Amino acid sequence: MVKRLTHLFFAAIGVVLGYQYAPYLFQTTFHLPYQPFNNPWFGAALGGSLVLLATMSLVNYVTTLIRWMEERLQRTPLLDILGGTVGMVVGLLIVYLFTPEFRSIPKVGFLVQFFVGILLAYIGVRIGLTKREDLMSLFAGRLGTREKEKEKKQAYKLGEAKLLDTSVIIDGRIADLVQTGFLDGILLIPSFVLGELQHIADSSDVLKRNRGRRGLDVLNRIQKDSKVKVHIIETDYDDLTEVDSKLVRLAKETSGKVVTNDFNLNKVCELQGVAVLNINDLANALKPVVLPGEELQVQVIKDGKEYNQGVAYLDDGTMIVIEGGREYIGGKLDVLVTSVLQTSAGRMIFAKPKLLERAL
Repeated sequence: MVKRLTHLFFAAIGVVLGYQYAPYLFQTTFHLPYQPFNNPWFGAALGGSLVLLATMSLVNYVTTLIRWMEERLQRTPLLDILGGTVGMVVGLLIVYLFTPEFRSIPKVGFLVQFFVGILLAYIGVRIGLTKREDLMSLFAGRLGTREKEKEKKQAYKLGEAKLLDTSVIIDGRIADLVQTGFLDGILLIPSFVLGELQHIADSSDVLKRNRGRRGLDVLNRIQKDSKVKVHIIETDYDDLTEVDSKLVRLAKETSGKVVTNDFNLNKVCELQGVAVLNINDLANALKPVVLPGEELQVQVIKDGKEYNQGVAYLDDGTMIVIEGGREYIGGKLDVLVTSVLQTSAGRMIFAKPKLLERAL
């Protein structure tokens, strides 16, 4: 349909041009004053046919451009379209009001008006997109789109909404945590997080693809067997590109908490004043408490980064760095805990062989 309309558009242009100028060209340039050459309708038919033939290849490019614009407009939120349109109209209106001043510039007045018009239209579109909600609230009043959207986001009670990020979904432990009942309220899964998961699941890299598919399986499990409500929220922010930034803004608007195991996102949330639930912090808190001076029996697995160090692990995966433990690699060893380092990334225990303590 689009292609036919484009053909019709070019044909109409050819018909109009042929009707207006063909008789004049035949009489003055080609000196053909006789019928049917001086008939405007003959010129219209000839002009339409010639332009239609000349633009056969151009039609495909124009059709592709129109379809691309149509797809972009379909994916663009209505508020963005309205805001951008209002901004562009305001910019062009300003140029129109100053038309006499531009035209009074000698020689280049028209060019100045043309470029200023493009510049102000572009600035108007950018401002309209950035301030779209404010613009709509001015036209729609206090009960307009902005207020309704805000009421919808504030429908959740303070701290009730838990926003899942991509890393915690792929991790998988969130499903078990939900089943135990430790997470209450409503689990919110933003559409941009789903999009990132889908992108990872479609990756050409095998490891990424498997992680993405595992994340989608975890989401299906949570939705089917979850003891809490799961909502997929269709909210996106076109002025932001990073998923973490969008998640932080959505958490602010919904007064919710971000559930993650990403150390960097954890820090960003703290800086932005957003409540965060870190799965790694919970796992570390549930690990057995080990105090300096306690005795442990471990199996030394490998050597450490520093000279003469050995490395062992507890059953929960906690790393133990043993000073002077390199010579005991492959065997079991009684050690004394000297210090414990606790961070959001995990817990690390430093120890030394008990034999050395006895020798002292």
